[in-house]
Amino acid sequence: MGILTKKRGGDSSYTLGEENRKLRETVSNLRGELGVYKEPPLIVCDVVKVFNEKAIVKLQNGNKFLVGVSPSLRGKIAADQRVLAEQKSLVVVDILGKMKQYDVENYVIIEKPGISWKEIGGLKDPIRELHEVVELPLKNPALFKKVGIQPPKGILLYGPSGTGKTILAKAVAKSTNSTFIEIVGSELVQKFIGEGAKLVKDIFSLAREKAPSIIFIDELDAIASERADYGTSGEREVQRTFMQLLSEIDGFDPLDNVKIICATNRIDVLDPAVLRPGRLDRLIEIPMPDVGSRREIFNIHSKDMTLDGVAIDGIIPLTEGFSGAEIKSVCTEAGYFAIRQDRTKVNMDDFLCAIDKVRQNEFGESTGGMFG
Repeated sequence: MGILTKKRGGDSSYTLGEENRKLRETVSNLRGELGVYKEPPLIVCDVVKVFNEKAIVKLQNGNKFLVGVSPSLRGKIAADQRVLAEQKSLVVVDILGKMKQYDVENYVIIEKPGISWKEIGGLKDPIRELHEVVELPLKNPALFKKVGIQPPKGILLYGPSGTGKTILAKAVAKSTNSTFIEIVGSELVQKFIGEGAKLVKDIFSLAREKAPSIIFIDELDAIASERADYGTSGEREVQRTFMQLLSEIDGFDPLDNVKIICATNRIDVLDPAVLRPGRLDRLIEIPMPDVGSRREIFNIHSKDMTLDGVAIDGIIPLTEGFSGAEIKSVCTEAGYFAIRQDRTKVNMDDFLCAIDKVRQNEFGESTGGMFG
């Protein structure tokens, strides 16, 4: 019997057999997709120890189980590997790769800062103290051994917001070529209820691995404030996190290649336990900038700007009460005022408008006059 053909649209023709083949392929592909949707999910876990046909695995919640290993994987898996396990029996069925030792790397900022001391203005005394208590011990520990003294284990930077606490910590990391590990205390509490103490432990382990390193904990008051009542589960969890932090600091050698720098805007609420000698025993105040400091900060942030008739002596007095961050914001806003008027040079009026805008945003008040 001959092959049936059918004419379609003039000269083009096709066989019924070809059409059936295409339909069968489509059905097969759809069945394959449906099969994927029906497959049960696998569990991601970490191998702790391997025995011949068995392995101890740890789930993401911390529970450990002795499980079987698929015959095809026996002899291939090893401790510190991340694997996939069948959901009901937890039999290991596939290997993902080497286990990421510290999940904390997903939640902290780890970097090699590029900020140098010359980019910081108006903080000569804090810079000198950081040089003595952080930079010198990391660069020349033999000097301290020779003199016979122990440098502070930890440093607390305290003062109003925007005065330069974070940038100081980054600059000292840059000057010592240290890894900078930054975490915010409030995030430690909000994101890791039930995991706070473990996270603190992992942060310090990570810092030792990446030494020389600097651990920077911002908003320390979120986990280290003095509390009278630990009745709620949240308060007890914060206390466990705090106690783990104290334990880690106590376990440090003052001449170790890891330094701890903490920052807070509220030193008045901190628990005295964290400030006693042997812990955060060097307190460095980062004050609001005075006239001379504001001038230095302004010069740093405006040095690359194209200025047109700008009288610094007329600008600095108008920034009374501004932090370093706000002075930087004034320079940025002045540049925007020039851009909006299609100018490449920033003039005095731009800075006056910028000061007025920043003052309204930060203080809720205006300098009045033509910019009010």
